[in-house]
Amino acid sequence: MQYFQAVQIGRQRANKAQMALFEIAGFSMLTLTTKKIDGKFFPVGEESLVTVIKIDDGYVTILVDEGGFTKAQTKPLEKEEARKIFNKVLDSGITEFSGKEIKIWADTYPTVQDQLK
Repeated sequence: MQYFQAVQIGRQRANKAQMALFEIAGFSMLTLTTKKIDGKFFPVGEESLVTVIKIDDGYVTILVDEGGFTKAQTKPLEKEEARKIFNKVLDSGITEFSGKEIKIWADTYPTVQDQLK
């Protein structure tokens, strides 16, 4: 697949994830539209799964594809607010991401949603 095609397909998938998270959280940022695997570009996956990471500024609820590539995220939140949004996303029918880490650009973060249960 050519890069431009991957971006176009990935943008549609990431926008859908962003809108789903926006409807639940009231805010959402688009993150990735493509992923690079073995030097080739692919669109982010169709399926959206929910997870949470911890960064210096707080907890971020994220929708990822099945490979842990991010599609949409909240802003950094206090732990309790992140817990509420995470649970609302689950209640909406979006499945929890079972992986132990996610990827945002070239960075990898451990998932911490188990700390919110």
